[in-house]
Amino acid sequence: MPARFRMSNKGVGQLLRSEMIHAEMVRRAELIMSVAVSIAPVGGAGDPHPGHYKASFQVTSTRRGGRRRDRATATVSNTSYYARFVEYGTERVPAHHVLLRAAQAGGR
Repeated sequence: MPARFRMSNKGVGQLLRSEMIHAEMVRRAELIMSVAVSIAPVGGAGDPHPGHYKASFQVTSTRRGGRRRDRATATVSNTSYYARFVEYGTERVPAHHVLLRAAQAGGR
């Protein structure tokens, strides 16, 4: 007799908000953050804030994330006011794509 499986939407929701899934999301975010810190550029001698970008990475998490607020999430961000310019570049500064490259390399 073949095994039967009956999915419970309530059970799936509880799983997606569980401490186990939350811990895994935080673990992966911390891996991504460590890669981002290791590849973050540091300004040269003329930089008024050398190392500020590199020191501004953080991980935030919640068990009520996602579009519907129904799952555990963890987010890596950079609080430096110029982080977007480092990531995406400007007409004078090339894009470094630090978070993109870190997510591609470290999320496993």
